Amino acid sequence: MPTTHAITILMADDDADDRMLAKDALEESRVANNLLFVEDGEELIDYLLRRGRFTDPATSPRPGLILLDLNMPRKDGREALQEIKSYPELRRIPIIIMTTSKAEEDIFRSYDLGASSFITKPVTFDRLVELMKVLGTYWIEFVELPRNGPAQAT
Repeated sequence: MPTTHAITILMADDDADDRMLAKDALEESRVANNLLFVEDGEELIDYLLRRGRFTDPATSPRPGLILLDLNMPRKDGREALQEIKSYPELRRIPIIIMTTSKAEEDIFRSYDLGASSFITKPVTFDRLVELMKVLGTYWIEFVELPRNGPAQAT
């Protein structure tokens, strides 16, 4: 059995219902990780660069995985993804696009910008629970993620 380490999962999604469902699904899936939320791309960048209300690493730990919606106000997921991948200290964080879009253009552009995966949001809670289990198993149990180290932003 692989060694597992709890990681912080940061979800950027402007839909309060989607955030609540993701939290409930993660709990239901029994994936033992910390799930935190930001509501748009601007907050995501502020969180990652430790600006504004996200300056304290104790309450805003570096995420090991980002779940990113594409369609958000202020700065959408496409713009946020492009900006994140422009920072050497952030580009190693895996980013999973989790959106309602099924547009080929969004899929191609997301991968071109450096997304690790592109997932269309499940329409039922049971499928969301199943997705969270699979994400937990794959990204937490099987994949070796970079730990906080010298290449991480402070």
